[in-house]
Amino acid sequence: MTTAAPRGFGVPWPELNDGIFYKDVVPSSDHETTLIQFYSSKYGNSAPVQGWLQRIQNGQIKIDGRVVTDPNESVSAGLEVVYHRLPWKEPDAPYFLGILYEDDNMIALNKPSGLQVLPGGLFQQRTVLSQLQWQDSKQSTLLSSQEPQPVPVHRLGRGTSGILLCAKTKIAKSRLSIYFADGTSLVGGKRNTTKEPSSVRKISKIYRALVNGLVDEDEVIITEPIGVIKYPGVAKGLYVASPSGKPALSKVKVLERNVQGNCSLVQVEIQSGRPHQIRIHLSFIGHPLLGKHSPFVYYFHRYVFVSAIYVVLYIFRRILDMFIEDRTVMDCELFVEKK
Repeated sequence: MTTAAPRGFGVPWPELNDGIFYKDVVPSSDHETTLIQFYSSKYGNSAPVQGWLQRIQNGQIKIDGRVVTDPNESVSAGLEVVYHRLPWKEPDAPYFLGILYEDDNMIALNKPSGLQVLPGGLFQQRTVLSQLQWQDSKQSTLLSSQEPQPVPVHRLGRGTSGILLCAKTKIAKSRLSIYFADGTSLVGGKRNTTKEPSSVRKISKIYRALVNGLVDEDEVIITEPIGVIKYPGVAKGLYVASPSGKPALSKVKVLERNVQGNCSLVQVEIQSGRPHQIRIHLSFIGHPLLGKHSPFVYYFHRYVFVSAIYVVLYIFRRILDMFIEDRTVMDCELFVEKK
Protein backbone atom coordinates (compact mmCIF):
# COMPACT_ATOMS: atom_id res chain seq x y z
CA MET A 1 0.00 0.00 0.00
CA THR A 2 1.53 3.28 -1.08
CA THR A 3 1.47 6.41 1.07
CA ALA A 4 0.23 9.62 -0.55
CA ALA A 5 2.86 12.28 -1.00
CA PRO A 6 2.47 15.23 1.38
CA ARG A 7 0.71 18.24 -0.10
CA GLY A 8 3.01 21.21 -0.35
CA PHE A 9 5.57 23.03 -2.44
CA GLY A 10 9.20 24.03 -2.49
CA VAL A 11 12.02 24.80 -4.90
CA PRO A 12 15.61 23.72 -4.13
CA TRP A 13 17.76 26.72 -3.27
CA PRO A 14 20.18 28.13 -5.86
CA GLU A 15 23.86 27.80 -5.02
CA LEU A 16 24.17 31.58 -4.57
CA ASN A 17 21.59 34.20 -3.72
CA ASP A 18 21.15 37.46 -5.63
CA GLY A 19 23.05 39.60 -3.17
CA ILE A 20 21.44 42.69 -1.65
CA PHE A 21 20.93 46.19 -3.03
CA TYR A 22 21.18 48.99 -0.45
CA LYS A 23 19.69 52.29 -1.63
CA ASP A 24 20.37 55.77 -0.23
CA VAL A 25 19.38 59.26 -1.24
CA VAL A 26 22.20 61.72 -0.61
CA PRO A 27 21.07 64.26 2.04
CA SER A 28 21.86 67.94 1.80
CA SER A 29 24.39 67.55 4.63
CA ASP A 30 26.52 65.32 2.34
CA HIS A 31 26.27 67.55 -0.74
CA GLU A 32 29.50 67.62 -2.77
CA THR A 33 31.27 65.00 -0.61
CA THR A 34 33.16 62.25 -2.41
CA LEU A 35 31.73 58.77 -2.85
CA ILE A 36 34.33 57.22 -0.55
CA GLN A 37 33.66 59.84 2.12
CA PHE A 38 29.93 59.22 1.91
CA TYR A 39 30.14 55.46 2.43
CA SER A 40 33.08 55.30 4.85
CA SER A 41 31.52 57.88 7.16
CA LYS A 42 27.94 56.64 6.93
CA TYR A 43 28.65 52.91 6.98
CA GLY A 44 32.03 52.65 8.67
CA ASN A 45 30.75 49.76 10.79
CA SER A 46 30.11 47.73 7.62
CA ALA A 47 33.67 47.98 6.28
CA PRO A 48 36.83 50.08 6.79
CA VAL A 49 37.86 52.70 4.22
CA GLN A 50 39.92 50.11 2.34
CA GLY A 51 36.90 47.84 2.10
CA TRP A 52 34.74 50.59 0.60
CA LEU A 53 37.52 51.50 -1.85
CA GLN A 54 37.55 47.92 -3.08
CA ARG A 55 33.78 47.82 -3.44
CA ILE A 56 33.73 51.03 -5.45
CA GLN A 57 36.55 49.89 -7.70
CA ASN A 58 34.77 46.53 -8.22
CA GLY A 59 31.82 48.42 -9.73
CA GLN A 60 29.44 47.63 -6.86
CA ILE A 61 28.22 51.24 -6.52
CA LYS A 62 25.81 53.07 -8.82
CA ILE A 63 24.87 56.77 -8.81
CA ASP A 64 21.46 57.34 -10.39
CA GLY A 65 21.77 54.04 -12.25
CA ARG A 66 25.33 54.66 -13.50
CA VAL A 67 28.18 52.42 -12.32
CA VAL A 68 30.93 54.52 -10.72
CA THR A 69 34.42 53.19 -10.03
CA ASP A 70 36.11 56.48 -9.05
CA PRO A 71 36.06 56.78 -5.23
CA ASN A 72 36.68 60.54 -5.48
CA GLU A 73 33.64 61.31 -7.61
CA SER A 74 31.41 63.90 -5.94
CA VAL A 75 27.82 63.15 -4.96
CA SER A 76 25.12 65.82 -4.92
CA ALA A 77 22.13 66.13 -2.63
CA GLY A 78 19.10 64.23 -3.93
CA LEU A 79 21.03 61.68 -5.98
CA GLU A 80 20.25 57.98 -5.48
CA VAL A 81 23.28 55.85 -4.66
CA VAL A 82 23.03 52.06 -4.62
CA TYR A 83 25.51 49.57 -3.16
CA HIS A 84 25.25 45.99 -4.43
CA ARG A 85 26.44 43.43 -1.92
CA LEU A 86 27.72 40.55 -4.04
CA PRO A 87 25.90 37.18 -4.01
CA TRP A 88 26.95 34.59 -1.44
CA LYS A 89 26.08 31.04 -0.45
CA GLU A 90 23.64 31.07 2.43
CA PRO A 91 23.77 28.42 5.19
CA ASP A 92 21.87 25.21 4.55
CA ALA A 93 18.12 25.35 5.12
CA PRO A 94 15.14 23.13 4.26
CA TYR A 95 12.90 24.34 1.45
CA PHE A 96 9.76 22.16 1.39
CA LEU A 97 6.62 23.67 2.95
CA GLY A 98 3.69 21.40 3.72
CA ILE A 99 0.19 22.82 3.19
CA LEU A 100 -2.06 22.16 6.20
CA TYR A 101 -5.01 24.26 5.05
CA GLU A 102 -5.76 26.63 2.17
CA ASP A 103 -8.66 28.71 0.87
CA ASP A 104 -9.04 31.91 -1.15
CA ASN A 105 -7.97 34.12 1.77
CA MET A 106 -5.25 32.31 3.66
CA ILE A 107 -2.87 29.39 3.69
CA ALA A 108 -1.57 27.50 6.75
CA LEU A 109 1.93 26.10 6.24
CA ASN A 110 3.92 23.51 8.17
CA LYS A 111 7.19 25.39 8.64
CA PRO A 112 10.19 23.12 9.28
CA SER A 113 12.87 23.86 11.83
CA GLY A 114 15.90 25.59 10.32
CA LEU A 115 13.96 27.73 7.82
CA GLN A 116 13.74 31.48 8.41
CA VAL A 117 10.40 33.20 7.74
CA LEU A 118 11.58 36.63 6.52
CA PRO A 119 14.94 37.87 5.16
CA GLY A 120 17.51 38.86 7.74
CA GLY A 121 21.22 38.43 8.46
CA LEU A 122 22.82 35.70 6.35
CA PHE A 123 19.42 34.47 5.17
CA GLN A 124 18.21 36.81 2.43
CA GLN A 125 16.85 34.24 -0.02
CA ARG A 126 16.46 30.98 1.89
CA THR A 127 13.23 32.01 3.57
CA VAL A 128 9.55 31.10 3.65
CA LEU A 129 8.80 34.40 1.92
CA SER A 130 10.97 33.48 -1.08
CA GLN A 131 9.25 30.11 -1.50
CA LEU A 132 5.82 31.80 -1.30
CA GLN A 133 6.85 34.30 -3.97
CA TRP A 134 8.24 31.62 -6.27
CA GLN A 135 5.13 29.47 -5.85
CA ASP A 136 2.85 32.44 -6.51
CA SER A 137 4.76 33.37 -9.68
CA LYS A 138 4.22 29.82 -10.98
CA GLN A 139 0.48 29.96 -10.38
CA SER A 140 -0.15 33.56 -11.29
CA THR A 141 -2.44 34.46 -14.18
CA LEU A 142 -3.46 37.77 -15.71
CA LEU A 143 -6.42 37.93 -13.34
CA SER A 144 -4.74 36.80 -10.13
CA SER A 145 -1.66 38.93 -10.71
CA GLN A 146 -3.67 41.90 -9.47
CA GLU A 147 -3.83 40.33 -6.00
CA PRO A 148 -0.90 40.78 -3.60
CA GLN A 149 1.44 37.84 -3.12
CA PRO A 150 0.82 35.62 -0.07
CA VAL A 151 2.74 36.89 2.95
CA PRO A 152 3.28 35.56 6.49
CA VAL A 153 1.23 37.49 9.06
CA HIS A 154 3.34 36.39 12.04
CA ARG A 155 6.74 34.88 12.66
CA LEU A 156 8.16 31.65 13.97
CA GLY A 157 11.83 31.55 14.95
CA ARG A 158 14.18 29.89 12.50
CA GLY A 159 14.66 26.94 14.84
CA THR A 160 10.94 26.61 15.52
CA SER A 161 8.71 24.24 13.58
CA GLY A 162 4.95 24.50 13.33
CA ILE A 163 1.94 26.23 11.84
CA LEU A 164 2.59 29.48 9.98
CA LEU A 165 -0.40 31.50 8.75
CA CYS A 166 -0.06 33.49 5.52
CA ALA A 167 -2.59 35.91 4.06
CA LYS A 168 -3.54 35.79 0.37
CA THR A 169 -5.67 38.95 0.30
CA LYS A 170 -5.39 42.45 1.68
CA ILE A 171 -8.40 42.09 3.96
CA ALA A 172 -7.16 38.75 5.32
CA LYS A 173 -3.74 40.27 6.03
CA SER A 174 -5.33 43.22 7.81
CA ARG A 175 -7.68 41.12 9.94
CA LEU A 176 -5.16 38.44 10.84
CA SER A 177 -2.57 41.05 11.80
CA ILE A 178 -5.11 42.71 14.09
CA TYR A 179 -5.98 39.40 15.74
CA PHE A 180 -2.34 38.47 16.32
CA ALA A 181 -1.74 41.89 17.89
CA ASP A 182 -4.93 41.62 19.95
CA GLY A 183 -3.44 39.30 22.58
CA THR A 184 -0.52 41.61 23.20
CA SER A 185 -2.87 44.55 23.72
CA LEU A 186 -4.96 42.47 26.14
CA VAL A 187 -1.87 41.67 28.18
CA GLY A 188 -0.86 45.32 28.11
CA GLY A 189 -4.32 46.19 29.37
CA LYS A 190 -3.86 43.76 32.27
CA ARG A 191 -6.95 41.68 31.50
CA ASN A 192 -7.80 38.66 33.65
CA THR A 193 -5.12 36.06 32.87
CA THR A 194 -7.24 33.16 34.17
CA LYS A 195 -9.71 33.37 31.27
CA GLU A 196 -9.70 30.74 28.59
CA PRO A 197 -7.94 31.98 25.42
CA SER A 198 -11.03 31.61 23.23
CA SER A 199 -12.94 34.06 25.45
CA VAL A 200 -10.48 36.90 24.99
CA ARG A 201 -8.65 36.13 21.74
CA LYS A 202 -9.57 35.13 18.23
CA ILE A 203 -6.19 33.45 17.68
CA SER A 204 -4.34 31.39 20.28
CA LYS A 205 -0.71 30.30 19.94
CA ILE A 206 0.37 27.13 21.74
CA TYR A 207 3.85 25.65 21.57
CA ARG A 208 5.68 22.61 22.89
CA ALA A 209 9.22 22.91 24.15
CA LEU A 210 11.85 20.68 25.75
CA VAL A 211 13.50 22.39 28.73
CA ASN A 212 16.34 21.74 31.13
CA GLY A 213 15.47 20.43 34.56
CA LEU A 214 12.31 19.12 36.19
CA VAL A 215 9.62 21.79 36.45
CA ASP A 216 8.11 21.41 39.93
CA GLU A 217 4.64 22.86 39.39
CA ASP A 218 2.24 21.37 36.86
CA GLU A 219 1.21 24.82 35.65
CA VAL A 220 3.08 28.13 35.80
CA ILE A 221 1.96 31.60 34.71
CA ILE A 222 4.85 33.95 33.86
CA THR A 223 4.13 37.68 33.66
CA GLU A 224 7.67 39.11 33.68
CA PRO A 225 8.00 42.06 31.25
CA ILE A 226 10.47 41.77 28.36
CA GLY A 227 12.73 44.63 27.28
CA VAL A 228 15.95 45.47 25.48
CA ILE A 229 19.35 46.13 27.02
CA LYS A 230 22.61 47.16 25.40
CA TYR A 231 24.97 44.25 24.80
CA PRO A 232 28.43 44.20 23.14
CA GLY A 233 28.29 42.96 19.55
CA VAL A 234 24.50 43.18 19.26
CA ALA A 235 23.63 46.40 17.43
CA LYS A 236 19.93 46.46 18.29
CA GLY A 237 20.41 45.31 21.85
CA LEU A 238 19.48 42.11 23.65
CA TYR A 239 15.98 41.06 24.69
CA VAL A 240 15.80 40.02 28.34
CA ALA A 241 13.36 39.73 31.23
CA SER A 242 13.27 43.25 32.65
CA PRO A 243 10.89 45.06 35.05
CA SER A 244 11.14 48.11 32.77
CA GLY A 245 10.17 46.12 29.67
CA LYS A 246 6.83 45.63 27.94
CA PRO A 247 4.08 43.40 29.43
CA ALA A 248 4.29 39.73 28.49
CA LEU A 249 2.29 36.65 29.52
CA SER A 250 3.15 32.98 29.10
CA LYS A 251 1.17 30.01 30.45
CA VAL A 252 3.31 26.91 30.97
CA LYS A 253 1.85 23.41 31.45
CA VAL A 254 4.05 20.38 32.14
CA LEU A 255 3.26 17.44 29.83
CA GLU A 256 6.05 15.04 30.80
CA ARG A 257 8.99 14.91 33.22
CA ASN A 258 12.07 12.84 32.36
CA VAL A 259 13.83 12.24 35.68
CA GLN A 260 16.67 10.25 34.14
CA GLY A 261 17.33 12.87 31.48
CA ASN A 262 16.69 15.79 33.86
CA CYS A 263 14.38 17.54 31.41
CA SER A 264 10.70 18.38 30.98
CA LEU A 265 8.35 18.56 28.03
CA VAL A 266 6.12 21.61 28.44
CA GLN A 267 3.29 23.25 26.59
CA VAL A 268 3.49 27.04 26.41
CA GLU A 269 0.67 29.36 25.46
CA ILE A 270 1.79 32.90 24.79
CA GLN A 271 -0.82 35.62 25.01
CA SER A 272 1.62 38.30 23.95
CA GLY A 273 4.13 38.28 21.13
CA ARG A 274 7.36 39.70 22.49
CA PRO A 275 10.63 38.79 20.71
CA HIS A 276 12.11 35.53 22.02
CA GLN A 277 9.35 35.38 24.64
CA ILE A 278 9.34 31.61 25.19
CA ARG A 279 13.11 31.39 25.52
CA ILE A 280 13.26 34.34 27.88
CA HIS A 281 10.34 33.34 30.10
CA LEU A 282 11.46 29.73 30.46
CA SER A 283 14.97 30.86 31.34
CA PHE A 284 13.47 33.33 33.82
CA ILE A 285 11.89 30.48 35.82
CA GLY A 286 15.16 28.53 35.74
CA HIS A 287 14.32 26.07 32.92
CA PRO A 288 16.00 27.23 29.69
CA LEU A 289 15.33 25.48 26.41
CA LEU A 290 17.50 22.47 25.72
CA GLY A 291 20.24 23.17 23.21
CA LYS A 292 23.76 24.51 22.92
CA HIS A 293 23.14 28.05 24.06
CA SER A 294 23.73 30.37 26.95
CA PRO A 295 20.62 30.97 29.07
CA PHE A 296 21.41 34.70 28.80
CA VAL A 297 22.42 35.34 25.21
CA TYR A 298 19.21 34.40 23.40
CA TYR A 299 20.31 35.54 19.94
CA PHE A 300 23.07 33.11 19.21
CA HIS A 301 21.86 29.52 19.39
CA ARG A 302 20.91 28.06 16.07
CA TYR A 303 18.41 25.31 16.82
CA VAL A 304 15.76 25.43 19.50
CA PHE A 305 13.50 22.53 20.39
CA VAL A 306 10.25 24.42 20.09
CA SER A 307 7.26 23.50 18.00
CA ALA A 308 4.18 25.57 17.35
CA ILE A 309 1.55 22.88 17.58
CA TYR A 310 -1.70 24.84 17.55
CA VAL A 311 -2.92 28.02 15.96
CA VAL A 312 -6.60 28.00 16.87
CA LEU A 313 -8.75 30.20 14.67
CA TYR A 314 -11.92 31.93 15.84
CA ILE A 315 -11.91 34.55 13.14
CA PHE A 316 -13.55 34.44 9.76
CA ARG A 317 -17.10 33.49 10.79
CA ARG A 318 -18.01 37.05 11.77
CA ILE A 319 -15.47 39.11 9.85
CA LEU A 320 -15.03 37.38 6.51
CA ASP A 321 -18.20 35.27 6.15
CA MET A 322 -18.95 37.10 2.90
CA PHE A 323 -15.81 35.51 1.48
CA ILE A 324 -15.75 32.09 3.20
CA GLU A 325 -18.53 29.57 3.73
CA ASP A 326 -19.37 28.52 7.29
CA ARG A 327 -18.22 24.96 6.68
CA THR A 328 -14.72 26.22 5.90
CA VAL A 329 -14.41 27.76 9.34
CA MET A 330 -15.51 24.52 10.98
CA ASP A 331 -13.12 22.47 8.86
CA CYS A 332 -10.29 24.80 9.78
CA GLU A 333 -11.02 24.58 13.49
CA LEU A 334 -11.33 20.81 13.44
CA PHE A 335 -8.26 20.42 11.27
CA VAL A 336 -6.04 22.54 13.49
CA GLU A 337 -7.37 20.91 16.65
CA LYS A 338 -6.42 17.47 15.34
CA LYS A 339 -2.79 18.46 14.73
